[in-house]
Amino acid sequence: MTLINSVISWFMKKRMHQIELFMKYPQDVQDEWFKKLILAGRGTEWGKKYDYASINNYSDFVSRVPMNDYNDLKPYIDRLRNGEQNLLWNSEVKWFAKSSGTTSDKSKFIPVSEEALDECHFKGGKDLLSIYCNNNPDTQIFSGRLLGMGGTHFPDNPEAGTFVGDVSAIIMENLPTWVELIRTPDLSIALMSEWESKIEKIAQITRLENVTNITGVPSWTMVLLKRVLEITGKDNIKEVWPNLELFIHGGVSFSPYQNQFSQLIPGPMNYLETYNASEGFFGIQDRNDADDMLLMLDYGIFYEFLPLNIHGQHESEAIPLEQVRTGINYAMVISTNAGLWRYQIGDTVTFTSTEPYRIRITGRTKNFINAFGEELIIDNALKGLESACEKTGAMINEFTAAPVYFSGKASGAHEWLIEFEKEPADLAYFSELLDNALKALNSEAIPQYGA
Repeated sequence: MTLINSVISWFMKKRMHQIELFMKYPQDVQDEWFKKLILAGRGTEWGKKYDYASINNYSDFVSRVPMNDYNDLKPYIDRLRNGEQNLLWNSEVKWFAKSSGTTSDKSKFIPVSEEALDECHFKGGKDLLSIYCNNNPDTQIFSGRLLGMGGTHFPDNPEAGTFVGDVSAIIMENLPTWVELIRTPDLSIALMSEWESKIEKIAQITRLENVTNITGVPSWTMVLLKRVLEITGKDNIKEVWPNLELFIHGGVSFSPYQNQFSQLIPGPMNYLETYNASEGFFGIQDRNDADDMLLMLDYGIFYEFLPLNIHGQHESEAIPLEQVRTGINYAMVISTNAGLWRYQIGDTVTFTSTEPYRIRITGRTKNFINAFGEELIIDNALKGLESACEKTGAMINEFTAAPVYFSGKASGAHEWLIEFEKEPADLAYFSELLDNALKALNSEAIPQYGA
């Protein structure tokens, strides 16, 4: 396994040259992908509708093609799921990533083309390992097993040959052979639909293996780690997997889980955040000492950004990457090699750097509280909770919050429902710390009301 580790690590590091190129020449790379996407879309039903054949530049594109959300593209996607092709993209689309729904639908079904798998999702997976190997030259990550936790997939329309599922399951089902040689558990277990049974089987199998890397959503990974400890009777995960060195996470914020992971996995441990979604693979944490993410610019995605004001409203039209500034909240707009055109994915980001372009996820365009002008975004809510937890020793699993509006003589407020892994000794003090932290974080946005 040492030879395998050396060979794969060397191979991974070779990709760093291309990553450094798009970091150095971001606009050239984005211009190239813009032209490729427009050319690929010309012969599609969508491309003919908006006359892609006469689009020669970004100005033409913006003036002709409207920004879209899922409901705008849904009629095309429904037809794709029934087997029609060449509607939004010029190659066959048979996979659809199921994600959280809109107000009118329980779920969204995002098309995933072969190009999106090869040039985006798989490329992102290879790049995060390339970046990790480059930053950690003594890594032994490939000397053991890569434990992957994913969702499930199932036939959508058997007659049309289409499938739906979690994007993680779609990726696992189509992984290159070399990845399967070092991944655990077997696909028949990894893609099980019933989570309790899946967790149990994964725990029973992997407790006996040399796991060096875990990839998954923090919440379900935490459940797995606790079950492994219950089965083995060990005090911490390093006693089960002494060579574990990396946890790759995404999907939800890691900050509420950081303390719990540190307790379960004591000693040296690396954490790497990724920004991947059903719609594409967007960002990778590329530095060990910083938690922002490098925006990946050569994955078949053309980026635009919609500036938002403190009330979460659009301040102007969408702008291309070259016009963004640091410290501003933007809604992401993407055009992709799966046929999502000027698509608003619903996420908000802020740029921490423009040389190179690095981002931090700040929330969802529809997930913020602004009942009284306070504009509480998810990013600040998480920071406030993290501050209160650090000062009280509390640990959190999940939380939700909602406004309580003015009623009679009662003031407006926020009501928080928090599931604690470890409760604070004094809940009132925790509430006070949280309130003060939020006031400090939102000092410019929160108006002060009388008691």
